Amino acid sequence: MRAPLRPTFVCIHGGSGNARAWGPLQNELALLGHRSHAVDLPGHGDLADVPAAYYRQPQDLTALAAAPSPMQGVTLQDNVRHVLAAVRPLAAAGPVVLVGSSFGGLTVSAVANAAPELLHRVVYLSAACLSDPAMLTEPWDVADDNLLDALAARITVPGPAGRDPGVARLNWRSAHGDPQLFAELKAAVMADATDHQFRLLLDSLDPDENYAVLEAGAVVRADGWGRVPHTFVRLSADRSIPPAVQDHMIRKADELTPHNPFDVRTLDASHVGYFSRPQEFAELLAGLA
Repeated sequence: MRAPLRPTFVCIHGGSGNARAWGPLQNELALLGHRSHAVDLPGHGDLADVPAAYYRQPQDLTALAAAPSPMQGVTLQDNVRHVLAAVRPLAAAGPVVLVGSSFGGLTVSAVANAAPELLHRVVYLSAACLSDPAMLTEPWDVADDNLLDALAARITVPGPAGRDPGVARLNWRSAHGDPQLFAELKAAVMADATDHQFRLLLDSLDPDENYAVLEAGAVVRADGWGRVPHTFVRLSADRSIPPAVQDHMIRKADELTPHNPFDVRTLDASHVGYFSRPQEFAELLAGLA
């Protein structure tokens, strides 16, 4: 008699992220006997033409501002097609659990809408989950005291005329030369890490993100996403997407699919705690399998 197949975890990064950020978690999943695959979304990661000026030291901010973006023209549907190209062959070999962090939740939702039959479960690690079109256009009825928005504005690099208005360029590496900014970003993103761990994360981040993916296709549908079991991992020490905002997204989604509510788990971890404390996250994911 064959043992049941264990799922493969397919990991979708957040804003300015890429597949490299999942390395520590993937190592821990492997030690628990689980396969995983981390996706670089279009315009991100090792295959993206990230501006060379972003890596030069000292930085040439004029050149960084003028450089073209690898995110130019990328759409949410590009993300969906890219992820499905990875999911389809994996689903042919066994169950797939799609895991998203932060901004990557939008792509997770859109993939689940498009191909629910390919997914065993979707998991949001304090990730964006929109369940009402009004969430794209109207203020949310929740207090959002996140620390990240104001800091992101401080490291935003103005773009030249012609750059897609949805593309934002953030100079994460500027924190290396500004101890106060470094400390404030660490408190917002990964307060439960050592300074060394946070430096590693900063150096792994891409500068560009395309916020045009905040569109109607990212709103979950009861007839697509609603057919897939879904878990929300609340991060109670998250200062980028605070717990009150996470709970609001959970509550709104459950109103859409009361027959299939979120399975909610809580970890006392920061926004990118899966990078600094991967063993705890791996054990939680393995438990879902």
